Order: sequence, then structure tokens, then C-alpha cells
Amino acid sequence: MSSLGELRTLAVGARRGGPKVKERKPDNKAAYLFLAPWIVGVAVFTVGPMLASLYLSFTDYNLLKSPLDDPPPFIGFANYVAMFQDPSFWNSFRVTVQYVVISVPLQLALALALALLLDRGMRGLSFYRSIFYLPSLLGGSVAVAILWRQVFGKEGLVNGFLGWFGIDAPGWIGHPDYALWTIIILHVWTFGSPMVIFLAGLRQIPEMFYEAAAVDGAGRVRRFVSITLPLLTPIIFFNLVLQIIFAFQTFTQAYVVSGGTGGPADSTMFYTLFLYRTGFLQYDMGYASAMAWFLLVVIAVFTAFNFWLSKFWVFYDD
Repeated sequence: MSSLGELRTLAVGARRGGPKVKERKPDNKAAYLFLAPWIVGVAVFTVGPMLASLYLSFTDYNLLKSPLDDPPPFIGFANYVAMFQDPSFWNSFRVTVQYVVISVPLQLALALALALLLDRGMRGLSFYRSIFYLPSLLGGSVAVAILWRQVFGKEGLVNGFLGWFGIDAPGWIGHPDYALWTIIILHVWTFGSPMVIFLAGLRQIPEMFYEAAAVDGAGRVRRFVSITLPLLTPIIFFNLVLQIIFAFQTFTQAYVVSGGTGGPADSTMFYTLFLYRTGFLQYDMGYASAMAWFLLVVIAVFTAFNFWLSKFWVFYDD
């Protein structure tokens, strides 16, 4: 009874502006202790190298020389000026932008189409979902890139199939007009990750919207355009931003398929491949660091532009 009376006294005192009970501040020491390995890892392996590369981009740094024993000379913006005047740099940038602009929309369109097909409640959904997701796990591997060389080579599977119809096709990878398209097809083939995200988004659309539209006489196309697409735009936007970032960073496919040379007439000389060759084959790490930071700026600009453009076509619940 005494404790109940004390609680009532405190409640009355609080309502009358009396002394308030002091709130205890949460003790986050344990949380910071568990986060310490991650914080140290980010600082040592991410933030530190980023700051180092930013400094090196303003220097004439040779990879074969230790920056501690022989500090690289500071040259200001000379690497950036040389980069913008380099025809090979602009060719690699053009190839990469072309790859991103073509492959990302095709990949998302295929992923959405298959997600719509799987969303119809077919039997063995888990099996098909796993099979379609498998290319996303293997698409960036060296083994698949080597397999791609065998498929699109002069004596590859594609030309063997075309040979049955009397078509004498060229070596797709060795032809400057088709080499880039083979890597684009490889990227489109790895549609599993955005497909799973699309499928999860489709499952979140209330069925009552489709039922109401069907009662009003709306067909499948009308329901897709008026219900599915608007409610799925946040998922489309999410996949679009992620896939653009990943496409700009494509390296393994271009390196293995082209044999590390950039393909015929530099038709598959991707930006990251040119950066790798500059830094680790020509040992001009200062120039390569400048290229890396320029790529970061380009990705940031594309991402910011997508966020600005999303105001006009992405629809949220609120």
C-alpha cells in the first residue's frame, strides 16, 4: 500500500509541476564494443585507402616505389588534366556508358517479366526462383566468363548452332562490332537478383486493387499499367540505382572475355579495365587514382540525377 501511495504522490506532483523523476541515459558501451571490429575495419580498409588514393591522385606515384621511402612528387591537377586529354580514357568511358545504358534497362525488363510470370503462383516456384537466381551468383565469376568465351568464340556453341542453318558467323568476341554485345548479354543473363526483389515487391501489392479493377472491366494490360507499375515504381527505382552502380564497376567479365586486352580495337576496354591496366601494368598509380575518383564522381552524379528524376515517376504510399 505504501508503494502505491508513493506512486500516486509522484504522479500528482508531476501534474502539478513538482519534482520530476530523472531519466536514466542509455548505456551504449556494450553496443560500441560489438561495433568496434566493424568500425576499425571500415577505417583501416575503406576510409584510409580512399583518403590515400585521393592524395595519390595529385602525385606522380609509381607503384614500384614505396611512398614511405621515396615520397611521390606532388603535381597538383596534372593527372586530371592528362586524363581529360587522353583519347584512351574517353574511349573507355564511352564503352562503359554504352554498356550501362543498354544492359541495365534490358536486364531490369527481363527480371520484371520473369517476376510477373513467377508471381502467378505456378508449381515449383521455389525451384524456378533458385534456378533463375543462380546466374546472379555465377555471372561475375571467372569460370562463367571463360564459358562465355567458348559460347561466343569462332568455334563456339552459337556459331555451331548457326552452322546448322548454313550461316557462317564471325567470332563474336573477336569482332569489334559484336564484342561489347556479348558482354551486354552476359550482364542481362544475370537478372536473378533484381528478379527476386521484383517478386518480393509484387507480393506486397494488395489483391483487392486487382479485384476492384477487374470488376470495373479492366483487362490484364490495363491492370498492369494502372496498378502494378505505379505501385512497383519504388522497387524499380531501387533496382535501377543498384544496377547502374554495379554496371559501372564491371571488371571481371570484361577482363576475362577480352583476355585483359580490351578486345578488338578496344571495343571492350571498360573503364575499370583501363584503370587496372594503368595502375597495375603501367604502374602509374597516381593516374589510376585520379581515374578512380572521377568514376566515383560519375556514379554519384548518375545516382543524384536518378533521385531527382524519381520525383516525377516514383510513387509512394504517402
